[in-house]
Amino acid sequence: MLRHYESLGLVRPSGRTGSGYREYSREDIRRIFHIESLRSLGLSLREIGRALDEPGFAPAALVDDLVGRTRERIAAETELLTRLLRIDAAGPAGWEDVLQAVALLQALGSKSPDARQRAALSSVHEAAVPVDALVEAVLSETDTNVAGALRWALARSGDDAAAPLAQGLDSPVAAVRERAVRALTELPGGEATAQLRHALASPDAVVRGYAALALGTQGVVDAVPTLIDMIVAGRNDTDAADALSVLAGDGARADRIAAGLVGRLAHDGTGAPARGRLTQALAGVPGTRASRALAELSRDEDRAVALTATYLLRLREER
Repeated sequence: MLRHYESLGLVRPSGRTGSGYREYSREDIRRIFHIESLRSLGLSLREIGRALDEPGFAPAALVDDLVGRTRERIAAETELLTRLLRIDAAGPAGWEDVLQAVALLQALGSKSPDARQRAALSSVHEAAVPVDALVEAVLSETDTNVAGALRWALARSGDDAAAPLAQGLDSPVAAVRERAVRALTELPGGEATAQLRHALASPDAVVRGYAALALGTQGVVDAVPTLIDMIVAGRNDTDAADALSVLAGDGARADRIAAGLVGRLAHDGTGAPARGRLTQALAGVPGTRASRALAELSRDEDRAVALTATYLLRLREER
């Protein structure tokens, strides 16, 4: 090593013994330790020579460059480790399985939407792709058709995909949160339903909305407050009213849902457009409580609300 350093001009012995051995002074040894210290930071020997010998050499720029190179190396190694773990999780029986898994993983990361879509569709039949790879793909996918194919593939993973998808609900990126909840709504199984129940408390109104619509069609009564909020806000209000109608098919829930709608109608902060939407939502709620509410609304001072309620009440009577 010392001969190599000497050949590069990094260190020169101060003298030689009578028998020809190199002699290193205290300063020579100090320089050798400096070289080793800088090597431990990842500097090349050429960079070390500049650092030690150029009087005007500023270390800040070099250190910044080292930081950037180290981060790139760590990212590359982390990506490689992730790929290896995913292949290992696929449980390949032979090299043919390994190569097929590699091809599918590469296709999922392709720049071509067609290639990504084909990979998503074939992942169910051709090779076992780990769930976390599909989750990562669906959370980052911007193409509508590819995203649909990825959700379809994830739905065939069952409950295994619910927990990793739920982590996406806490993403600081709104689009990622929306992709996560949309994928959860298409998953079968109790774990996905449990995660959607948690999503009802999300600070993101879009996440709450998707969760409520899915849970409403499953008959989960906890979704009712969010569905009513959606009607008031005019956000997917038609779908929310349909979900309330499904929930209200159970007679025991109908009066509770009607009471919730009427309560929001009576709220001072509920404007005319929202009152009109709430009135229309009552049409899908059976029972005497909803009928009485429509009768009262038919005399509402807001003419649009009164006309809507009168029309809906007439339809109920005809039925």
